[in-house]
Amino acid sequence: MKRLINKSKFLCLLVLALAGVAMLWSCNKDKLEIQQNYPFEVKVMPVPGEVVSGQTVEIRIAIQPSGNYKDAKYFIRYFQFDGRGSLRYYSEPPYLPNDLYHLPQTQFRLYYTSQSSVSQSFDIWVSDNFGNEQQVSFQFNSSD
Repeated sequence: MKRLINKSKFLCLLVLALAGVAMLWSCNKDKLEIQQNYPFEVKVMPVPGEVVSGQTVEIRIAIQPSGNYKDAKYFIRYFQFDGRGSLRYYSEPPYLPNDLYHLPQTQFRLYYTSQSSVSQSFDIWVSDNFGNEQQVSFQFNSSD
């Protein structure tokens, strides 16, 4: 009887060991895919449609990724194609057109200061370190 119990224990251990080897064998590290690249949306709170020369407009922006990856980095650049003005991040110096700037937060405020008495238009491009990019366009009419 004792011999039968020992054989049963041995067979159970053998089956468990074979099942473990089969699971390790079927797990191929080359096929293991970890997603790091998450597309995102850029949400902007409403802004005024009219601005006078010298007026500063606050632009509230939120980057909303479709997933969470802690090493995602976001960047911003802008290009003004109508009128004149300056764009800055909080109290930092104004951005230079088409230069790339790192965004330390996914929710932030930009400040556009009009330097023109005509209509003004510019685009903001938000990108991440995986090549995803979103464009947001702004247009302000002159109210002088």
